[in-house]
Amino acid sequence: MITTTMLAYYDECRPGARYWGSFATLCAGWCLDFFDFYIVGFLVASLGPGWHLTYLQSSIMLLSGGLGSIFGALFFGALGDKLGRKPMLIIATITCALGAGALALVPEGSWPIFSLLRIVVGAGLGGIGTLQLVLIVEMTPTPMRVKLLGWPIMLPSVGTLLAALTSASLMEALGWRGVAAFGLLPLLLCVPFALVMPESPRWLLTRGRTLEARRSIAALAGRDISNVPETADAIARQPSASLSELYQRPGRFWLTILIWLTMSTAGYGVYLWGPTITSMLLKINVAAAAKYFVWISLAGLLGRALFSYLPARIGRVPTGRILGFGIAIFLGLAALFHDAFALGLPVFVLALAAGAVFYDGGYCTLSPYMAEIYPTRLAARGSGLAQGANGLGKILGPLCLALIAGSDNYVSAKATEAAVQPAFLFLAGCGLILALCFFFAPETKDKALSLDEEGAGSDGGLHGSQSRKVAAL
Repeated sequence: MITTTMLAYYDECRPGARYWGSFATLCAGWCLDFFDFYIVGFLVASLGPGWHLTYLQSSIMLLSGGLGSIFGALFFGALGDKLGRKPMLIIATITCALGAGALALVPEGSWPIFSLLRIVVGAGLGGIGTLQLVLIVEMTPTPMRVKLLGWPIMLPSVGTLLAALTSASLMEALGWRGVAAFGLLPLLLCVPFALVMPESPRWLLTRGRTLEARRSIAALAGRDISNVPETADAIARQPSASLSELYQRPGRFWLTILIWLTMSTAGYGVYLWGPTITSMLLKINVAAAAKYFVWISLAGLLGRALFSYLPARIGRVPTGRILGFGIAIFLGLAALFHDAFALGLPVFVLALAAGAVFYDGGYCTLSPYMAEIYPTRLAARGSGLAQGANGLGKILGPLCLALIAGSDNYVSAKATEAAVQPAFLFLAGCGLILALCFFFAPETKDKALSLDEEGAGSDGGLHGSQSRKVAAL
């Protein structure tokens, strides 16, 4: 007689209202949290002339969020494996919102204080990005995972779009402080996080808390707890908070870093410097530049829809190759034809919009992938490693233009134009490296998650030749 385990039972269920309520809240979280992160590009573009900022000072204001996100991703990821996904997500959300809202109180000209608060915002966002991904992957039944989980990653693009729309419509009316105050909005999410969303049942099983895991599964499935099997899925070791365990497979470790470093360097380089560059190149004000970024953000949304669909059809690995080459082609065009016009429209903006399909849309492929290639016992730390590399990209993307333009130069049209071509060729090169990484990456399409190591969890794991291929990483 075959005994059905809790996770096998849940994989056969259709999720209930609590699952969809949690799903919707996590989606709203991505939207509001990335609004907080991306709004800085428009704030710096507005503050630069009045505060007489140099490229170095502007870059520090832009990249400080990335510095904080490295710490936040690793810190909250480790504690998420040790103490639970849900409580650490709530703490990270509060951290991000308070740091973003406090920007409205920064004294005039105090770019160091502005930068310190952006470190706080980045730390919160690093934790949010890590834990929301792990939670939504672990709460979703295996048959739905690849088909469904790319779509929530569209919501950061909605956050980008809201940042552009808010700046375009309200910057002149409210000023930069009024726009910055909208950063407090993610605090509204903490109530549904606490009351609606259960803890990950997979994480509870790794802690030996089988009764709580049954309750979580019953809540997510909308079933009575008596219907959930009492048989727990096997787990060899309880999770720790040690980051050193991630290096047990060096290939997978470095693959994670390279994929996220190259992707985020390209994307954040465009989105954080983009409003300033567009304003300087086209000699327009920040509100007008923000209107261009509304269309670029809409292109990113289209890309996220595309790259949510493709992995379910062709797999994550072929999709990753496509997005890497797409980034290389369109950011290369932005570099080479940044001063040209087509049909009365700047080629630079058109290339950024086409590129956004890839450097923005690709997150729908990459984000769930990192939580899939690590077993549950390491998932939050693996996702934290990815978000840490993402944070490095948030530093390297803004820094590249400052170094090329000359860090001591004031932000100006002349210095910006001279730096655009080499800076964007560098970003295009990141896309090429990303594509090459996916020639060595393991496929996860239609593979069940493992609790401990490959094959250790009775909910499936990776089997056969695929297991041996991934084990090599």
